[in-house]
Amino acid sequence: MKLLLGLLAACLFSAAAMASEQAPDVLVKNVTTEVLDTVRQDKDIQNGNSKKTLDLVETKILPHFNFQRMTQLAMGREGRKATPEQLKVLTDEFRTLLVRTYSKALTEYRDQEISFKPLKWAATDTDVKVRTEVKQSGGKPITLDYYLEKSAAGWKVYDVEVAGASLVTNYRSSFSQEIQKNGVEGLIRSLQAKNKTGAAASPAK
Repeated sequence: MKLLLGLLAACLFSAAAMASEQAPDVLVKNVTTEVLDTVRQDKDIQNGNSKKTLDLVETKILPHFNFQRMTQLAMGREGRKATPEQLKVLTDEFRTLLVRTYSKALTEYRDQEISFKPLKWAATDTDVKVRTEVKQSGGKPITLDYYLEKSAAGWKVYDVEVAGASLVTNYRSSFSQEIQKNGVEGLIRSLQAKNKTGAAASPAK
């Protein structure tokens, strides 16, 4: 899961003008090639240079995520218990958690191949699923699918499925348990604690 999240991150760097002009599948394919080439050639990232990797994630990846919607989906029905102020803090903390997770995972990329499946969609569509497959040496291919929605700012990712398992759904279980035990403030404190220690946690299964 950690490695696949890294591949996800590598597929989604910032290119605002490109995002507004290209189809979502073409965008994913083009930027995947460019970012993975960067990772392959950058020995600092491969050797775990956290600052350089964080800079890559911050400047090239994050603009393609809708973190507010991801947070709301991850909270599910429990999200109705959060005030607008709490939701903003949760979104910021969830964003930081995913940034650390993706950054650590990027350093583990080792020449896996990604194939892109044909996408059937219309120009009027505002919500699509881009399907890809990660091929690993000595292992079975793993599906890695992206859910994107179109906004005024371009296409944004709001969920990812790894081998059929939704990223936000996996987080929803741990978020719900924390809210039920300690309330929304408890979830905020839990995420803040993880981020303070620099922990990059994989979603609960």
